[in-house]
Amino acid sequence: MKVLLLLGLVAVALADITRFEGEKVFRLKPVLDEHVTLIKELAKSIEVDFWSPESAELVSIDMDVDIRVPAMYLDMVFTFLQQNDMKIEVLIEDLQSAVDAQADNKPSPRAHSYTKYNNWDKVESWIASISSSNSDLISKQVIGNTYEGRPMTLLKLGRKSSSTKPAIFMDCGIHAREWISPAFCQWFVKEALSTYGRDAQMTSLLDEMDVFVLPVLNVDGYDYTHKSNRMWRKTRSRRSGSSCVGADPNRNFDAGWCTVGASNNPCSDIFCGYKIESEIEAKNVADFIRRNKSIIKAYLTVHSYSQLLLFPYAYTYELSATHSELLKVAEGASAALRSLYGTRYTSGPAAATIYPAAGGSDDWAHDLGVKYSYTFELRDTGRYGFLLPESQIKPTCEETMLAVKYIASYVQKNLY
Repeated sequence: MKVLLLLGLVAVALADITRFEGEKVFRLKPVLDEHVTLIKELAKSIEVDFWSPESAELVSIDMDVDIRVPAMYLDMVFTFLQQNDMKIEVLIEDLQSAVDAQADNKPSPRAHSYTKYNNWDKVESWIASISSSNSDLISKQVIGNTYEGRPMTLLKLGRKSSSTKPAIFMDCGIHAREWISPAFCQWFVKEALSTYGRDAQMTSLLDEMDVFVLPVLNVDGYDYTHKSNRMWRKTRSRRSGSSCVGADPNRNFDAGWCTVGASNNPCSDIFCGYKIESEIEAKNVADFIRRNKSIIKAYLTVHSYSQLLLFPYAYTYELSATHSELLKVAEGASAALRSLYGTRYTSGPAAATIYPAAGGSDDWAHDLGVKYSYTFELRDTGRYGFLLPESQIKPTCEETMLAVKYIASYVQKNLY
């Protein structure tokens, strides 16, 4: 009887996991205004998951448009696009195979690894162990709980000091399906601790400054991508009166909130939320940065994919008052990154470089007074998209470390 019950529970668990058999990821090339209109009409008529840009509303002419198409619509979509002379490229032939290659939900879960995509349970255990075993250089604090009650634990890296030190704040995993992002935050912590005392730049940084690292901002969403739906993007908040779940935490900050490149439709992947900081995860981060704004000199937020190093503004085409300096630092960081494996990043203000989008954390931090505010869009440029193979974690993290260290060094030299 117990065996039958167990099998029943396993069957229920498996039934709750979204599968992607027969699904493909296409790259479309709209070169006419009519193509843009067609893509937007397509999105209204069938369920299409936009990978890049993040919504049909953001599509414009001469832009690469990456979409995930359900199996039942494949023939129709392919015929529709061909009839309208739109160039189509298949990026991912079999989505479920790509998802399976990344899965971390096996019956006997492996231990935490810096070259694997760790689920939330492993990340949480890692946070506890690394902070307790390196207490001279690292401490942790909970800055609040998520909608579903999980702790948002922030790591503080830096040599202990009797006085308050200037700091850099970095978060990863604001969008749940961007797994390479939390992988980088974990890598950064490992590298900072293991090279302190051996690497002059890192030693100087942690002696003179603190680095706050939030390994996963959207914890509920990240956990959900491992357990239920690999392609989930938003938070997991719920509101009475709506069957749609979650909001985009990177459209939920007080930076031109919900004016452009965001949606007030709760079912949209770029839903801006019911009000500014309606998502507790965004509010917890904003509250912490507000409390510590006198010491936070740089804000780094890590996303994927596209290989971009962006800075304010996204909610307006107007340039920051410090645009020239922000661009100079971004280009220097991109060059440092490129020096290792030749990976090319594009730098620039977000609205002009990709598309306008309001409510972003980087714009908000910059408006608050954090001059050096940057968004990383890590590998790749679309071949794998959100399903970057684990074999690319190490090189991605290694090269990104060079860019982050470049920015940190610049900030450190320009503190006063």
